[in-house]
Amino acid sequence: MDQAPPANLTTRLEKARATLSAVGQAHLLDHVEALSTDQADQLLSQIEGIDWPEVGRLIESHVKQKPKFEMPDDIKPAPWYPNIPLGSHQALYMDARQTGEDLIRQGKVAAFTVAGGQGTRLGWDGPKGTFPATPMRGFPLFGCFAEYLIKAQEKYGTVIPWYIMTSPVNDQPTRDFLAEHDYFGLDSANVMIFPQAMMPAVDMANHKVLLADADSLALSPNGHGGSLKALWTSGAIADMKKRGIEQISYTQVDNPIVRMVDPLFIGLHALDKAQMSSKMLPKVEPLEKLGNFCMVGDKMTVIEYSNLPEELAHQRLTNGDLRFRAGSIAIHVIRVDFVESLNTSEHGFSLPWNRAEKKVAFYDPATKQTVKPEAPNAIKMETFVFDALPMCDSSIVYETDRMDEFAPVKNADTPAGEPDAVDSPASSKHIQTERAGAWLQQRGVTVPRNSEGHVDAVIEIKQTTAIESSDLASVELPDAIEPGSQLLL
Repeated sequence: MDQAPPANLTTRLEKARATLSAVGQAHLLDHVEALSTDQADQLLSQIEGIDWPEVGRLIESHVKQKPKFEMPDDIKPAPWYPNIPLGSHQALYMDARQTGEDLIRQGKVAAFTVAGGQGTRLGWDGPKGTFPATPMRGFPLFGCFAEYLIKAQEKYGTVIPWYIMTSPVNDQPTRDFLAEHDYFGLDSANVMIFPQAMMPAVDMANHKVLLADADSLALSPNGHGGSLKALWTSGAIADMKKRGIEQISYTQVDNPIVRMVDPLFIGLHALDKAQMSSKMLPKVEPLEKLGNFCMVGDKMTVIEYSNLPEELAHQRLTNGDLRFRAGSIAIHVIRVDFVESLNTSEHGFSLPWNRAEKKVAFYDPATKQTVKPEAPNAIKMETFVFDALPMCDSSIVYETDRMDEFAPVKNADTPAGEPDAVDSPASSKHIQTERAGAWLQQRGVTVPRNSEGHVDAVIEIKQTTAIESSDLASVELPDAIEPGSQLLL
């Protein structure tokens, strides 16, 4: 520093050095004298925001060694409620739908979007929620969710508060974007935005925490499991309790057609007195990269696709269906009091940590250069939200329809923009058009199709127009759609 640091900065430096020395990470301040006062303040602020005893424990358990997954002995496929009710289920589903609608109408349901990601894999410079995702308008993901909530509030005559978890990297850009677009018509008083916690990346070889720059740590979000802690530490749970919220509808930011609040799913969850419940998709093939809903003893569990032995993944029933076919897609309903209990346990919040080997660019103070590795060089540590499921006394799984609710935008388009690029903008827009075509056909509209049976048009239905096909009953629709045309409803 060019001049003697302020007294309070000196005190903070001494305290930080002691904390870091206790876990073998004092190197992070070796170059602090070369920083300006503002730079030193920024670095110290980041250091002070980290739970270093926890980092030290994780370096011992997850960096210096690679935790081994131990396959349980008593694993079996989890039961689930089918998408379309069968036989005796029909009365239950009618009751569940009514129960879910009543909870929404009574203001007891909140929407929660996990939106900490950047659009890096999409080649998008900004928070993923700002990505233009729809076939015709190029409407952003955040806009899709806001329009869904506007329509749901109109249908049920209620207010559905929206909680959005960001990361420190995209928190301010997210706030700015929503403010710039006037929250897409929602009342900002019912939108709460808060960042999740971060964890430092650790060098795989020397077990030292990395710097991203001279004045900043190499940090990354602590995983979507951190959302359950952030709901508590941000004051979101306290806000929900003031509002009388009982159920949280949990979704992720990358799926423009996700049902932000699904009355049937919420109702099934509530009738079973479940604490945390999940939607599933039937896997299209044994090794599809979806976690597997399983029962271990009497506890619901998700076993990652990489951990499920291939012999189990390939097992089939006598009707030809996969035995382990329920794939996790990160859509949940969670009781507010369950999240509260996770955070007020005498043992503390304790989802298990997971190790991920990643390529992490880092700053070298000796050369004052940023190093960009060509191979994984660091360990990132994260928690997964589904690891809360075994902590539930009761948990259900409900099957949703892939075309009706799952069109994620995760990966960049191929150069030609083929719709078969997995989870890409092109594939998402294709699914959105297919869903719109199916909904219109259900209302008697003639929809053109090509030789492969796909809709031969581009169709976009705004969420403010319809969030399920029955909403189109009150909409003026064409008798037929011309092949190759575009239609926005």
